[in-house]
Amino acid sequence: MRRFSIVSLFSGAGGLDLGFIQVSRYEVLFANEILVPAATTYSKNIGLKLVKCTGSEKVEAERGVVLACDVAQVDFAELKDADVDLVIGGPPCKDFSIVRGPSWDRRGIEVKRGRLYAHFVRALVILQPKIFVFENVPGLVSANKGMAYKVILEDFANLKIRWPEVKKVISNTSNGNGIEGYEIVFSGIVDFSKLGVPQKRERLIIIGVRKDLVKKDLMLLWSLRSKIEKVLNGKKWLFHKYPLTPIEVFEGASLDKLDDKYKEVMKKWEGVWEEVGTERARAWKHRVWDKLTFNIIDDYLMINNVKRVGKRELEEALKQHEALLKELGYYNKPVYTLKLPDTTTEPPREDTAVVERMKRIPPDENHEFVRGTKWEVEGKGISLVYRRIHPLKPAYTIVAYGGGGTHGYHYDRDRATLTLREKARLQTFPDNFLFYGRKTEIRAQIGEAVPPLAAKRIAEALAEILNSLT
Repeated sequence: MRRFSIVSLFSGAGGLDLGFIQVSRYEVLFANEILVPAATTYSKNIGLKLVKCTGSEKVEAERGVVLACDVAQVDFAELKDADVDLVIGGPPCKDFSIVRGPSWDRRGIEVKRGRLYAHFVRALVILQPKIFVFENVPGLVSANKGMAYKVILEDFANLKIRWPEVKKVISNTSNGNGIEGYEIVFSGIVDFSKLGVPQKRERLIIIGVRKDLVKKDLMLLWSLRSKIEKVLNGKKWLFHKYPLTPIEVFEGASLDKLDDKYKEVMKKWEGVWEEVGTERARAWKHRVWDKLTFNIIDDYLMINNVKRVGKRELEEALKQHEALLKELGYYNKPVYTLKLPDTTTEPPREDTAVVERMKRIPPDENHEFVRGTKWEVEGKGISLVYRRIHPLKPAYTIVAYGGGGTHGYHYDRDRATLTLREKARLQTFPDNFLFYGRKTEIRAQIGEAVPPLAAKRIAEALAEILNSLT
């Protein structure tokens, strides 16, 4: 069976690429990542040779290489005849802006495309892949009152027309080789928890198919859109209603086997409202604690607001949870039993004050819970700060950077900061995926990654599409 070829840009540690490789229908021809530690992690796990750029001269994209340098230095010409099936990646779009001229100025709207985005478009123009996958932050959809998102979609759809304008950003001289553009078969914000990721993580996903491959077959185009939408909307599984949880991926077992563990974890929080002694803490007792049954299934359904539960549906959901844990390689492998050589299983260094503060902040609460007490943190107005994950609901988004209070915190009262490997599990990295670099660099690699499981689901759907096209 034919394997589909990928060129990967802005590759990071390889979360997106790993998901495609796990499908066993894909091979990465070439990858590019500017940060050496992330490129090293990519090379060690994905298997491409690491080549570090020196200086600022142009460097040819070579088969079997992950190139650690600015994408502006990459010359894609050597891969023009490689019949690339996919270009995938998430270019940062922070420097993408739309400027509206005043009413007297007839320029109307002036588009300032980002340099990195322009290089992603350059790769499409030169390589002309059959499909591209573009991922980005959800905020891009609303940036510049939605105009940036609209421009990006129109650029992809009308490459032949838009390329002369885009290439000015990077002073490129390529004529575009006559490429028409891409039919957008999916564009929207995807909640990866609906695909089984134990984390509330939303990303903008845009997928395009080269127009010449589908323009004579509208039925095929509609079929492709239907397939990918069904997958990315989570309708193929029950995770959109019954999400996978942190306690399951940490313990390596499905909910129905963790009742005793759940009771042990939650009973430790009894009386915390008295210790904290604030009105908010007492309100939490009435709003949350008094409603708990300490039966893991009942509390799971309540906490995730699952209504109209049928016995067969619940049984099927639990089967899907167990099957996914096996697919991820976590089944019967509690995360705390792991001893890995990349430092990700090592307990984090923690300040005594942080440990004491976290003992008074129960699951799903943050620093506001101890406001007005001796454990208060001044000047912290962000909900993420000192926020504990809950054992029975998808974790909040794992972040790559940030100072005190943003490192992610365990649901167990006897624990504070999550280990890097626990974060990697919340991101669905397999335990045999080892990270390289300093701990701060590894944290960034994990936090910036596309969860491999989400990428795998996209890859499975695109394999069907590529089969249809070829």
